[in-house]
Amino acid sequence: MLLSSLTVFNTIAQPTVTPHDTLTVRQKRTRQLALGTGFVVGYAVSLKLLSDAWYKEYPRAPFHFYDDRHHWKQMDKAGHFWTAFHQSRIGVDALRWAGTSEKKAIWLGSLVGLVLQTPIEILDGMSEGYGFSNSDMVANAAGAAGVLGQQLAWGEIRVMPKFSFHSTSYPTTRLESLGNNYAMQVLKDYNGQTYWLSTDISRFLPSDTRYPKWLNVAVGYGAAGMVVGDPVQNRALGYRPYRKFYLSPDLNLQNIPTRSGLLRKVFYVLSIVRVPAPALEYNTKRGFVFRPLYY
Repeated sequence: MLLSSLTVFNTIAQPTVTPHDTLTVRQKRTRQLALGTGFVVGYAVSLKLLSDAWYKEYPRAPFHFYDDRHHWKQMDKAGHFWTAFHQSRIGVDALRWAGTSEKKAIWLGSLVGLVLQTPIEILDGMSEGYGFSNSDMVANAAGAAGVLGQQLAWGEIRVMPKFSFHSTSYPTTRLESLGNNYAMQVLKDYNGQTYWLSTDISRFLPSDTRYPKWLNVAVGYGAAGMVVGDPVQNRALGYRPYRKFYLSPDLNLQNIPTRSGLLRKVFYVLSIVRVPAPALEYNTKRGFVFRPLYY
């Protein structure tokens, strides 16, 4: 899911939005053609990468369902939410850039995450090692709804889901499920992943406030002690999975003033990840822990 999101993100992300009524018909058609081409190519590449990472080890099977609600301490559901949210966020911004009316951009763009993720769930349903997950679909829908709700309420994103990762020792005991190299571990090792909700505090304060616009407050969720998804199997292997919660300051890159169009695009892309910062952690194994620099 992470690779799929990043591929599509880098293909069609456009942080500079031109009001649709200021574009000529020719400009709109050109941008819509570019957007459609980028969408198709980006999605095809992402499906290929995802297929190589997830499905090549398992044969095809008749379509079936799989209940994984209790697996991985729901870290995979957080990943689905994060991915669908940013795909929908890109969808809204890309349609605005292409000259679509504001109402259509919000409603149609917000559906992008759900539209992109549903075929992947169907592929899961036809893989012997996985299955169509209703709870995954709920997480996908929640991510898309998160964009729609904020755009309808504020016309912008004020609470941004973010991702961070650090290497752990768990993959050494389970390479096939947690990844045999760093890139695969970022994708598969849920022990090292943390998902955040970063709130742009300045957007909720009066416009003349002196609060620094680049300073957000983020809450995070993670888990550890997992080498397989099923909690019963984890315990049988001698592991005791536990949850982790975080409170941390966060850097809002998009609120950093710059005249560089390139930097604005870079900041737009990097806004999906959390910059390392101090964090207060509470976990169900050790209680409160202060992390001077957590990522």
